[in-house]
Order: sequence, then C-alpha cells, then structure tokens
Amino acid sequence: MLQTVTAIIVARSGSTRVQRTLESLRAQTRRPDSVVVIEVGSDGAADSTIAAFEPTQHLATRERLSFPVAVAAAVRALDAPPDADQWLWLLAQDTAPEPRALEQLIAVGEVSPSVAVAGPKIVEWDDRTRLRGFGVSMTTAGSAVSLVDDELDQGQHDRISDVLGVHEPGMLVRHSVFDELGGLDAGLPVVDGGLDFCVRARLAGHRVVVAPGARVAIGGDGVVGPRLSQRTGAVRVGHRVRRAAQLHRRLAYAPAALLWLYWLSLVPFAIVRSVAFLIGKRPGAIGGELAAAFQTAFGGGHLGTARRKVRRAKRVGWAVIGPLRMPAREMRRRRMLAREAAIILAHGEKREIDFFGTGGGWVVLAMVAASVLLNVRLLGASVIGGGGLLPQADSVSQLWSGFGWGWRDVGLGFVGPSDPFQAVLAVLGSVTFWNPSFALVLVWLIAIPVAALGAWLLAAQLTRRPGARAVFAVVWAMGPPLLAALAAGRPAAVLAHVLLPWLVLAGVLARRSWAASGVTALLAAALVACSPSLIPALAIAWVVWTAVSGRAVFRALFVPLPAVALFLPLALTQLGNGHPERIFADPGLPVTSQAATSWQLLVGFPGGATSGWESFSGFLGWPAGLLPILLVIFFAPVALLALLALFVRPGVSAAGALLGAFLGLGTALVASHTALAVSGSHSVLLWSGSGLSLYWLGATVAALHGLTGLRRFSVGPAWLAGVGAIAAVVPLVLTGALGTSAVTASAAGRLPAYVTAEAGAQPRTATLIVTADNANTITAGVVHGSGDTLTAQSTVASTAPGGKASDARLDRLAVNLVSRSGYRASADLAHYGISFVFLETGPSAGVEEAAFTRRAAAALDGNALFTQVGATTSGTLWSTTKSVPAVLVPTNAGGWRQQAVVLMLIVVFGVFALLAIPIGRSQTGAPRRRMPAAAPAGGAALATGDDPGGESLDESAPSADDAPGLEPDGVTQIEPEPAFAGGGYEYEEEA
Repeated sequence: MLQTVTAIIVARSGSTRVQRTLESLRAQTRRPDSVVVIEVGSDGAADSTIAAFEPTQHLATRERLSFPVAVAAAVRALDAPPDADQWLWLLAQDTAPEPRALEQLIAVGEVSPSVAVAGPKIVEWDDRTRLRGFGVSMTTAGSAVSLVDDELDQGQHDRISDVLGVHEPGMLVRHSVFDELGGLDAGLPVVDGGLDFCVRARLAGHRVVVAPGARVAIGGDGVVGPRLSQRTGAVRVGHRVRRAAQLHRRLAYAPAALLWLYWLSLVPFAIVRSVAFLIGKRPGAIGGELAAAFQTAFGGGHLGTARRKVRRAKRVGWAVIGPLRMPAREMRRRRMLAREAAIILAHGEKREIDFFGTGGGWVVLAMVAASVLLNVRLLGASVIGGGGLLPQADSVSQLWSGFGWGWRDVGLGFVGPSDPFQAVLAVLGSVTFWNPSFALVLVWLIAIPVAALGAWLLAAQLTRRPGARAVFAVVWAMGPPLLAALAAGRPAAVLAHVLLPWLVLAGVLARRSWAASGVTALLAAALVACSPSLIPALAIAWVVWTAVSGRAVFRALFVPLPAVALFLPLALTQLGNGHPERIFADPGLPVTSQAATSWQLLVGFPGGATSGWESFSGFLGWPAGLLPILLVIFFAPVALLALLALFVRPGVSAAGALLGAFLGLGTALVASHTALAVSGSHSVLLWSGSGLSLYWLGATVAALHGLTGLRRFSVGPAWLAGVGAIAAVVPLVLTGALGTSAVTASAAGRLPAYVTAEAGAQPRTATLIVTADNANTITAGVVHGSGDTLTAQSTVASTAPGGKASDARLDRLAVNLVSRSGYRASADLAHYGISFVFLETGPSAGVEEAAFTRRAAAALDGNALFTQVGATTSGTLWSTTKSVPAVLVPTNAGGWRQQAVVLMLIVVFGVFALLAIPIGRSQTGAPRRRMPAAAPAGGAALATGDDPGGESLDESAPSADDAPGLEPDGVTQIEPEPAFAGGGYEYEEEA
C-alpha cells in the first residue's frame, strides 16, 4: 500500500531558522504528503515565512508548549485516522533535513513492516560533517547513553541498524504506533523523550532502526532536545534536567510493587550522590541533583500518565531490550578512553615544576639551615613562651572543648563564642597530640622553610626562570613581617605570613580545579582567623578575583563560606554588643607595641621592629637621619622592579599583585592607628605586620614579574633585590640568633611553681594576680589552674575587659587587699574561689611601682586571711589560711548554641574538606579547552545521562575540572568507535 508521510514542524514565533527548515522540505527527493506547522508562543499574527510556505495546516497558540505537547496537538488536528501506512515526521524550526533524508528514512520502513520508528543522523547546523547524534541506548541500570556525540562523520557508524532508541529531531514514526503508544511523554520535554518513546515501542513488539543515509541538521534552539551553546556547540543541559528525566523514567518503568520503595529512595539517594559529587569534584551538580529528586518526588504531574502509557504499550517483557543495552564492559572502556585522551591532551599544557632540578630543593634546605641558626636556642624545647606566646591546653579534648560556643575560661570566665583562631590552634595542637604546646615550637622552627616552599611553588606558576623563583622565595621567607613576628612572639601573625603564598597559589589553581577551590576556601578561613584585620583587603581581592574568573566564577563565589561560618558566632556577639569593629581585633594574648611610622611601613617594618637597626646605628655612631635613607636604599630594587612590571609584563597578574600591595599597605596604615584591645590599663594597637605581609607579597610578586620581563638582563637586578632585602633584616636576624628576642625556650608562666603544683590536684584553683601599673593604678585579674593558656584567650574579653574579664566587686577586693583597711574579704574570696594572691613585680618596675609593691606586700602580710608562701623573680605569693572551695565551670555552659554552632561548622568545613581532597590524577593540569575536531580513532563519547543504580558515564569520567576536553556540561569531543552492528553489539577485543 502507498506510504504517506505527514511532516510536523514545531516552531516558535519569530524564529530565524525556520526558513531553512522549510526550504529543506521543498528540496526533498521524496516530499512529505502534507505539512503541519504548529507555532507556539505566537503573538496572534501568522509568521510570514511560514505563511509563504503554505503548509497543509498552520496552527498557532500563545502558549509556549513543549515539543511533546505541541506534537500531540498537531497530531490531533490531522483529519486522517491512524494507519500503519501513514508516517509522522517530527521536526522543529531548527531541524533542516538533507534532500535525501526522508527518502532514506521511509526506505527502511518499507522493507520491513516491523519497523515502527526510524531515526536519522543528527549533524551540526553549520558543519554537516560533524555528528551530534545517531541512536540512543541505556546502561544496564537505565542511564541514557548517546551512541554518538560530537564527532567527525566518516561512515564509521553506517553499519548500525537496530537501536534501542533515537533522538526526537527527524524521528519518523508510524501514525498507528504513535497513537497506540500515546505519543511522546510530556514529562520529558527536553531530554530522553525519544528514548522513552522507543523503549515503549520495543515493549510493544516493534523495531527501532536508524538510517545512515538520512541526515538532519540541528541548530540547537532548544525547541526539540537540549539547547546548544552558540559559542562552543556543546549541549547546554543542566544536571537537574538530565537527572529529573532519568528519575521520571525510573518511576515510570518501576514495577507497581516496588514503586513505593523507589519513591522513598529518591531524596536519601540524592544526598548520598551529592556527597559523591563533592568527592568527585563536581559540586556544581549537587543543586541539580537535590532539585531533581525533590521535583520528581513531590512534583508528580505526568508520572501517572507515563506509567499508564508504559502499561498500555507493554506486550513483551523487558528482556527484549537487553541485547540493545550498553554492556558494562563497553561503559568501562569508554570511561578509560575518555580519561586517557584527557590526560594525553593535558600533558602538553601542564607546567612542569621540576622542584629539585630548578633549585627549589636547595632554596628550602637553605631556609631550613637559616631557621635552625635563628632558633638554635629553641632546639629541644617542648614549650616556648614570651611575647604573645602562652602554653596550649594540656590535652586535645581541652583544645576542642567550648569550640564555636561555650565556656571561655579567661579572667572570671563567661559563656560566649570562641575566637576563630582557636580552631587553628586546635588543629595544630591535635597534630602533636601528646603535647599540644609543642606544636608552637614546630611552628617557630619550620615557619621560614614552609614560607619559602609556598613562595617558590607560587613563583613556579608565574615564571619558568629558576633564579627568579629562588630570589622570590628567599625574599619572602626572610621578609621583615615574618622575622618581626617571630621575634615578638606573635603566633597568629607568623601563621598569617606563612599561609599567604599558599592561599594565592591555591587561588591560581582554583581556576582549573574544584579541589584547589576547596583548598583555597579552607586556607582563606585559616588566614582570616589568624589575622582578622586582613578581612577588608581580602574581601576586595575576592571581589576582583571573582569578576575576572570567567568560566571559573562559581569556584570563586563559594570560597568565603568557611570563613563566614567560622566568624559568624563572634560577629553576631560583637554586633549585639554594639561594637562590630571589634571583630577585627588580633586574636591571642594582647601584646603592646610601638606605633610604626609611615616610612617604616613603606619598607615593610611593623611597629617597633626597627629597634634592632636603631641600636645598631647607635653603636656605629650613625646620624639619626641616615637610617631611613639606608633602609629605603635596601628596598629600592624590589620597589623599582615592582613598578617596572607594569611596563615590561603588563597584565592581570602584575596589576593584581600591585593591588594586593596597595591593600596590604592600607591595612597596615589603618592598623597602626587603631586600638581595639587592652592589656591592663594600656590600649593595644592592631598588629600592622599582617597587613605588611600582604603588602610584601604583592610587592615581591610584582617584582617577580618585573624580573621575568627583563629576560636575560634580570641577573643583576635579581642580585640587587635579594642582597638588599636580606641586608635590611640583618638586625632582626641577629635578634633571633643572639637571644635578644621576646621568645624563650620555656613556658614563661606568670604563676610560681607552688600554684602549678596545687593546680595539678585542683584544676580550678583560682589565683588573684595584682600588678602595679604606676603609683596610683593597679591591674587585677583572676587566673584558674596553672595559668593562662593561648587556647583560652578571647577577643570578646580583651576588647571589653570591664565587662568580661573582671567586675567592680573584684576590683574592690583587690584594692582593699593591697591597702590597710578593715575590709572583710572572706565572702569575696569564697565568691571567686580565690586560694592565692600573687603580687606581680616586673624587672623594669620604676621607683613608684616598687614603693607601691612594698606597701601592698606589707598589707597582705598584716592580713590574717593570708600567709606568705614565698617570693620569686616575678613576684610574691600568698595563700589563704583557710581552704577555699574552687568555683566550678557551669554545667552545660554552651547549651544548645554550642551544638548548633558546632553542627554548622562541621557541615560547612566537612563539605569543603571533601571538596579539597584530591582524587585521581593531579587537578592542576592544563586549562580547559575544546578537543580538536579530529580526535584519534578509538576514542569514546561520554553519556549525557546518569546511571540510576550508581554512577553515570559522564560522572565517572574526568570532570570538566580535570579534563581539558570536557565542556562544563559534561560533553566530550572525543571520537568513538562503532558500537552497534545489526541488533546487537560488535565489540573488538583490544590487544
């Protein structure tokens, strides 16, 4: 009987590609017998191009119907009843068939009455030699797999005949079968619609074939199938759409007895897969995964209709499609070939570091030797003190107790947030779990070499010149901010300086890797925890970095989240206190320092750090005005090279380095005039050294670009810059080597050994420490146990000493104890649990302070409540004559807030820790780019669907972060080998 064909074209109003599609229909060697055009999203006026074509029927609707719904409407409008000899040819505005396309399609149906669906080759709109699709299959677990996806058509697939499914564009289907199966599934408007229809056709006992001679060009407007990127030609379909289509098919095909189990597993399985995406460095798929699960579980709209269509169509068992599924070994083979091709492509682009061959190892070894010489007095020490250094807590459990929110055992104690720096200290202390305080000893010993290593690796990303890398690493590791912080005993500032180059290095690599992005986020949180004063500068740098990240913008957007989570409890508390600026206070023990002058900051010296130079110049008898000139001369080569970078190596990197230097110098200037904390009766300025670390990093990175731009003329300037920078820090080096720094190889505790021994039996033993600031002012505070620890320090207390660290009753008690009065102190001593009074005297106490101390000692000796224990070099100790019970920490001090804060931090940092864990090959390969058009034979095409029972093909293959040949949507450009022959697979074993 005569075969008739009705072409159905779905077009959106105002399409520019529909004209070519209509002209292609006119050019067919076997023209359709009738043409039905349905215009969706119509504004009421008929499209002039369509009207000029004079289709058999021209339908229009204002609604933007999906392709399945629009086709169903067009089929209902046909006058002829369904017949086996009538065919429907499904097209869209951007599907232009070649002249012999319909002839080839109808030919495969005429020779075999069992053929119900025939599909063409899908080729690119502008390049018909590029295949976009030619048949669809499924894995054994039900994941959709495109048999051909973006490769050069060389006839390698012309042996394929029977397939499991075909794509919707250009699909030729018998009208009777279309009516029997209920048409396309409206619940699959973008992807998997053709596969689902063909699966139902197979279950009804029909055949699905492809016609190698039929070719249909597709423009990718998104009317039928997913939209194509106009720039790269890659499929633009999100993970949510693909996953929702897969889950919809899973529920539609599920046996009735297991449907409830499948439905219950949707959301839990989505959560498990989300964790797998984190580990697999695909965090961008998590939102789509969860959204698809909830959409499928609770959206529901078309599921009932889809299940009825499957039930109505099914004439044979599911085993009939078994031979047409993608075998597991073929899936593994495709994954392997895709990974190999990506690695081969990335190999030529990856920058070889050659750490030992280019001198990196020698630089680090030299800095290890320098660190040993500078800290020779600390070798063998188990704890260090002095400056801002205090011992850590005695055990790991104490390090983490109260983390986030809880009891702060500083002064009288209070319930509140922990400083973010406590997390850094807890992590360090956990490394040396047998002695948490030993972690700070290690920090002092390895700070210089670790800083040099980070700087050298960063330089390796910026230049190939070994000499420039070495100079940069040495100048950074011996920078004035680091040496000044080491000499002053400031652990937070030391860690901030060490972390900065590692943060920038991770940020550079984050443009190509989700793992590096996770590391960047964790390092940024640690850095701002060590130096909150850097938050404004780093926030500005993050905004700029995000703006220039291009396709990597999503990796940059989430970087601040761990830092935000870490600071949130403290920020809310300080905002509630009405002092949000106190968030930026330096963590740890408040240490007073001199305010640095502007010229000192310009040459990189924080407050009081040039004291070594002043003594040195005074010893040599130099004029007072010579020192600034000399230091400017020392640093002039670095500054000149930094400015030269704008001319010899202009670019984003050099400009970003100078921006960082400007932000760091601005931070240091503000810090040198800002006092947020107090120590006793003295205001404590912010440490300007952290800002100077950022300033020094920006200046030296810019100087590195300047050296690289000089090429063969860089040797002399490199030597000048290196020698000048080292010469400038000679006094700081001698300070550490000669033992004149504030750091000592002991705990440097304030309390005598007698109190420490008593604290071993009663950890909450309270000691009142009284210190004379001058003849008329004293400072009083309570210390529990063996003394203050670095872990217990809190900026909430140090920035508000009158409210948190002490109170009026304690002040009154201290004043009366050190003066002759009839004050009855028993009740107050019992209230605070005070068993000892320690009258502290310093070696630099003046005449007035010494006189006050003698009067206070006489008052305490004359008080019947106390008996003198003895005197030490730092003061005199008295104990109460009667036993005073200790005041215990309130039970459940943190309450629900601690649980909520800890849970929040565990979730946030757990997510980013999983993201930061590297898997497979290195994540620092070449930048992503599209594969060449002609790939080596024997490659594989990745799937565009997911495996409902586990991994999908594109999920287990290298992600876009790992493989330069993968576009962000997971579509690869690698050529596959033929997979089908006849009705099954033809698989050639590899040698």
